[in-house]
Amino acid sequence: MNALLSIFADIDDPRDCNARHDLSAMLFISLAATLCGAKSCVDIADFAVANAAHLAEMVDLPHGAPSHDSFSRLFRLLEPQQLETALCRFAQAMRQGLGLGPPQGVVSLDGKRVRRGYERGRASMPPLLVGVWDVETRLSLAACGRTDGNEVAAALAALKMVSLKGCVVTADALHCHKAMAAEIRAQGGDYLLKLKANHGPLFRAAERAFAAADATGSLRSHTVDDNDHGRVERRVGSVVAAPADAPAFPDLAAFGRVVAERQARDGTLECQVHYAVMSRRMPAQRMMAVNRQHWGIENNLHWQLDVVFREDDARNRKNYGPQNLSVIRRMALDLLRAHPDTRSIARKMKLATWSKPFFLELLTHMR
Repeated sequence: MNALLSIFADIDDPRDCNARHDLSAMLFISLAATLCGAKSCVDIADFAVANAAHLAEMVDLPHGAPSHDSFSRLFRLLEPQQLETALCRFAQAMRQGLGLGPPQGVVSLDGKRVRRGYERGRASMPPLLVGVWDVETRLSLAACGRTDGNEVAAALAALKMVSLKGCVVTADALHCHKAMAAEIRAQGGDYLLKLKANHGPLFRAAERAFAAADATGSLRSHTVDDNDHGRVERRVGSVVAAPADAPAFPDLAAFGRVVAERQARDGTLECQVHYAVMSRRMPAQRMMAVNRQHWGIENNLHWQLDVVFREDDARNRKNYGPQNLSVIRRMALDLLRAHPDTRSIARKMKLATWSKPFFLELLTHMR
């Protein structure tokens, strides 16, 4: 708890000098309430009132539990960069408490919108948060939001917050551009970025490279067969070195290709071809594994935020509220996931509500 309070203590208070409730205490209560299933500022305030005596043992509450208006005002005014930086400090403290070093495997980068957190008349522009995700440990490393919806700029800013030495960074085709590749390489990481036809010259260079390799009959490949969810799928992956005449792209070393054939229950056969650019040539089997691991950020971060924390249904929409509460949810998810109990995230949230000892155990990984 002291570690969490110290992380929050470095955040600048945006409120007037007559604010009655301590900033660190309010952020701690918000995180504690989210651990126990709170979905909104009203829920957080109700949690604070119901557990005021318990919370007073952890933080100073000289004026009692804050109201939902106090929580809402704080999250609306708090600069998102302040809480995003706190998330990085939180991630470092969490990894230290778990005995983990800096990430060394696959790091996924992807954006997520808070679908119902938009201002009136701006339904097409819900708030955006780009997350940096450690696939191996299933823990967040950083997050960065943009009020203008510029996912590319948010992604570049998020990467600057983490160490990438020894990592392979994966991202979808939106982030397949020179600035992203250069930023990853500048921080000591390698990249595997999805490549689509709208990348024109680079995409055509990949097609030509594989066509030439296929014509020689010497192209090595790796095949994976899946039979899940009522469909049969075969994926064939291969890697070729980037040709000398490929368009300029920072440290481009190879192209990857995955040919996926899927047969549905009704016998319909679908075939899709996916390409990727890589800064390091790797075996086809490794390329396919890294490519597949990228979706961990969708299944283990975004899905949990939407289904368990109900983020897409959250209607906090004023100013910086949606982005800040999304960061709090990511902290709570990491604390719940780090606990060794084998229950699901949803069951752990319920147990944290019902059991004070279990709730306190969730905080023991912070040092």
